[in-house]
Amino acid sequence: MNNSSRSFCVQTTTVAAKLLVATAIMSGCSSQSGKIDRLALVTRNNPHITAIDTMASLTVGNGHFAFTADITGLQTFPETYSNGVPLGTMSDWGWHSFPNTEDFKFEETLKEYDFGRGRTELYSVQFKDDARKKAAADYYRINPHRLHLGALGFHDLDINTIDDIDQTLDMWNGVINSKFTSSGKKIEVKTSVAPDLDLVAAEITDAGRHQLALRLPYPTGKHSDDACDWMADSLHISEIVLSEPGKAIVKHSIDTTSYFITLNWDGNTELTKGEGHTFIISPDADNWSVTAQFTENKTDGLNEKATEVIADASAYWQKFWKDGGVVDFSNCTDPRAKELERRVVLSQYLLATNCAGSTPPQETGLTYNSWFGKYHLEMIWWHQAQFALYGHEDLLAHTLPWYEKAEANAKAIAERQGFEGVRWMKMTDPSSIEAPSGVGSFLIWQQPHLIYLAELLYRANPDSAVLNKYYPLIDKTAEFMASFADWDEENDRYILKGIIPAQETLKASETVNPPFELSYWHFGLNTAQKWRERMGLERNPEWDKITSKLSHLAAKDSLYLAAETAPQTYEDIRFTSDHMAVLGSLGILPASPLADPNILNNTFDWVYDNWNWDKTWGWDYPTTAMCAVRVGEPEKAINALLMDKRTNTYLPNGHNFQDNRLRCYLPGNGGLLTAVALMTAGWDGCEIENPGFPKDGTWDVRWEGIKPLP
Repeated sequence: MNNSSRSFCVQTTTVAAKLLVATAIMSGCSSQSGKIDRLALVTRNNPHITAIDTMASLTVGNGHFAFTADITGLQTFPETYSNGVPLGTMSDWGWHSFPNTEDFKFEETLKEYDFGRGRTELYSVQFKDDARKKAAADYYRINPHRLHLGALGFHDLDINTIDDIDQTLDMWNGVINSKFTSSGKKIEVKTSVAPDLDLVAAEITDAGRHQLALRLPYPTGKHSDDACDWMADSLHISEIVLSEPGKAIVKHSIDTTSYFITLNWDGNTELTKGEGHTFIISPDADNWSVTAQFTENKTDGLNEKATEVIADASAYWQKFWKDGGVVDFSNCTDPRAKELERRVVLSQYLLATNCAGSTPPQETGLTYNSWFGKYHLEMIWWHQAQFALYGHEDLLAHTLPWYEKAEANAKAIAERQGFEGVRWMKMTDPSSIEAPSGVGSFLIWQQPHLIYLAELLYRANPDSAVLNKYYPLIDKTAEFMASFADWDEENDRYILKGIIPAQETLKASETVNPPFELSYWHFGLNTAQKWRERMGLERNPEWDKITSKLSHLAAKDSLYLAAETAPQTYEDIRFTSDHMAVLGSLGILPASPLADPNILNNTFDWVYDNWNWDKTWGWDYPTTAMCAVRVGEPEKAINALLMDKRTNTYLPNGHNFQDNRLRCYLPGNGGLLTAVALMTAGWDGCEIENPGFPKDGTWDVRWEGIKPLP
């Protein structure tokens, strides 16, 4: 399709149109008539597993704690699943550090760089040559790392005896229903997690009365794995600190880290200790139940009943599905619609299960460890923007206050590099210490995320409490952004330099003015000005000057470059692999005066037709889809979301598979949901109904409760 035939969303300017947009933002209403049958929508997409598949483990959780189960509904075979989607028991608070026996100091990870600002800047990086500095950087990358808190499963089941598998994840009620036979005898397990506790509950029917075991691993500290070292019994301590019929508390100590597991079960048997760090419950009835609560501190041995936990979880999940935004593709006749609906519904469930805690999510959520269990702040937008767009702004509001805790360290980063305000780190952990990285420490596109996400919170709930809570952080975030923009006297403009852009194949030493970062700087500073006005303050004149003088996106032959300093963009695979961040300039972000619409159209066409799609990540497909929608190419938006590529694979459990290292990748799921929000509810000023879907009669998409993007 040529540019002249594209159908663009008109940016409305009339008062009536603006009121219509404001109403849509507030209500997130659909233009479609008739209520969606939400129960039918969710249940028809429930994963149903009938064979042992290590890539199809299922998760129950509440956003800050999750429990991933194998075919038994528990964690009976963690070793078997370790190279699939592992059987994690993980929480926001469960972290550990190996002893710092060499007395490494964080300052040893710092290295001076000169990016032409008249000073040297200190960055926390990895080293190759200096053995001491390399070891220090490695230590701070690995530590702290997220813990697997313990595997709860059958003690004496042989995987080779498992047959007649019939397992369903009931997403409407937040429960895994597992039926199978072992040596011909039927076993049924119902598994759920409490909405407000780090507690898993199971109801078991088993005439064979198989024992249940809690197994406690030592952490591996590896980059990407299940975090379970089952061969290091001598390196940690576990003990029963309370024991009575039907109740026990186990303490697990790993170096200076300790936590507790409170177990409650039906019957008069007591917990016994097996070999190593295994604790065994022997049931005294065919029908029984058990709960396991994981806590940082010892509890009083609460009697949590599994039936109550399962009922509470059911109420929580039904409210989630009834109150939030949904999309119904059942009236569509395009054969791809069914798979797109499956991905959307499963992604909603997985993100609410894995990514709604008190700290930013890691890329593999609470399922297993990637990058040592740490989280990447440039990914928080991909995980969590969708919460506010789908009417779950309360889940986003769980996480954003973490930035307040990280403020002091973010300020220290800015100060040591000579900037004002706060510079948000890329890779970190609950302590907010910056993890050393030869790439991450030079990224900046995580910086405006807080402004964008807080803006979505405000749009969802335009209340003074939201303004008062987040304005101080927004102001300091924008202070850094203004300070970071360099004045180019010769060309009468501001530039961005000394960075590795979102397209991480470029080098910090030679990169000037990457397009997405320029566009995001413009959006972020302008949005920060809106917050000043909402607070009754004058606009910051310096910020206005920067946005008015910020460099325009650099182009060559009517195509936007990966950076102003990369004229070879379209001849060198280095610049047409990894993330096509240039498309984020219109898609993730609204149109800005820094870009020419015709050149953006040309750039989209080139990327769509020529990109090295085998060298991309899960969120690159939503990036492309969002740009496609904004340039009036809805068919290509759908093609991008459903492109048949390895990193765009969605497993039976809904996880976005990347490769053998990243078997699940939740930024892809979150990006999918955000793209679909844009495709349905559009953006401010868009007058086309369902702008992301072709108007050929095959995409009768119905939706409710979704809000437009900026």
